Amino acid sequence: MIMLWAVFLPVLAGVLVLALKDMEGNRRVLTAAFTAVLTAEAALVILAVMRGGSVTLWRLTDTITLGFRIDRMGGLFAVLTSVIWLLAGIHSTAYMKHEHDERRFYGFYLIVVGVLSGLDFSADLITMYVFYEMMTLTSLPLVLHELTKEAVFAGLKYLFYSVAGAFLALFGIFFLANICGDLQFAAGGILTPEMAAGKEGILLFAVFAMIVGFGTKAGMFPLHGWLPAAHPVAPAPASAVLSGVITKAGVIAVIRVVYYVVGPAVIRGTWVQTVWMVLTLLTVFMGSVLAYREKVMKKRFAYSTVSQVSYVLFGLSLLQPAAFVGAISHVIFHSVIKDALFLFAGAVIVGTGWTRVEQLRGLGRIMPLTLAFYTLAALALIGIPPASGFVSKWYLAAGALASGTGVFSVAGPVVLLISALLTAGYLLPITIQGYFPGQDFDGREIEERNLAGKEPEPAMLIPIGILALASLLLGCFPGPILRLAQAIAETVF
Repeated sequence: MIMLWAVFLPVLAGVLVLALKDMEGNRRVLTAAFTAVLTAEAALVILAVMRGGSVTLWRLTDTITLGFRIDRMGGLFAVLTSVIWLLAGIHSTAYMKHEHDERRFYGFYLIVVGVLSGLDFSADLITMYVFYEMMTLTSLPLVLHELTKEAVFAGLKYLFYSVAGAFLALFGIFFLANICGDLQFAAGGILTPEMAAGKEGILLFAVFAMIVGFGTKAGMFPLHGWLPAAHPVAPAPASAVLSGVITKAGVIAVIRVVYYVVGPAVIRGTWVQTVWMVLTLLTVFMGSVLAYREKVMKKRFAYSTVSQVSYVLFGLSLLQPAAFVGAISHVIFHSVIKDALFLFAGAVIVGTGWTRVEQLRGLGRIMPLTLAFYTLAALALIGIPPASGFVSKWYLAAGALASGTGVFSVAGPVVLLISALLTAGYLLPITIQGYFPGQDFDGREIEERNLAGKEPEPAMLIPIGILALASLLLGCFPGPILRLAQAIAETVF
């Protein structure tokens, strides 16, 4: 079936790239094959989502199976993943020629996108958990790629945090398997009052453990520390997909647990919902403050991801349809925007070697078009209308006000507004100082290195431009995304 090809073709291709050492000497063949596989993967995913279907891979017991089934939620995440992965992959063909071990990077990059497709297409909680763990192990080499002391430390931190989160989630899976038996996903949940009777206390604890455990990958406090450590040391295309896509693996896992296994009614009004909302708002505020204070460009963007992905988790924690629509749309918009920002960082690093924000003064003289694309993405992340970030944040705020969650109905929009101001504070100075560096700026380094007017090569610039323009156009024409999110919301509430 097509969905099997979408999962296993890039995995097999990645293994082949790692095995064929002769490809190292022919870069043109290597990059052509790499791009062709990514293009085929995007096409296969889109075709699989259009056709739908299900397949059982392996039956472990009478109630536990490994299998795939395509629904709207999994299809949305799979298409988003494959398209973003393709654009960042095209960017990497220009970026990685300035790095070492290019073949190794391409091999694992291909393997991870296949694993993510398997995670998105999972028909049940057990299958999703298997691919979730595989995602951690196969994406680790992307973090370790530089093999510096910092990269090894960040890789170990990524691994330890991920394993700790996964073990928390596994406890919940054991408990749910014991009381539910079949853990197949179903919109609205499969847990019935009869199943939970007499076990309500431990059930809530198990659900909370799963939210925190899977929330680790999404960068939710208190297990967020891996994200600002891992992103700056990875190659920029890997940082882009770590931030824009892999963090969303934690999001879809939380969605599957709350909305497709347990059911939102089980935790509505309980201490689990309250603590979940507290953690998400704390993460939103903390991530924004840390990003505002950070001076290293990629680390600033990483802290921004900590904040922005918790916008999504906050919308989900409200257990309210409009907030759910805002959360799902922000998944898409943030992925597009943040990949544009990290790919911009990669272009700057390759073109100038600059990694710190204060070094970017006068960047508009070197890369005026690239900086313009960055500005579009930055305005969208801040939430300036009509860019995409405004649309999702509008629905998140409206959902919070209508949620009936007491103080959180007001605290949520207030924190989102404060975060938006901080986002402007850490993104817009790059644009302002890039185009208007001030009278005291002599531009001597730009002249000495003959950098003026040197935009990145097309393989780098085009993906940045596509993502930046998409961050604007998706806000101008959000109808299809909102209708899809609303259709999903109708099935889970």
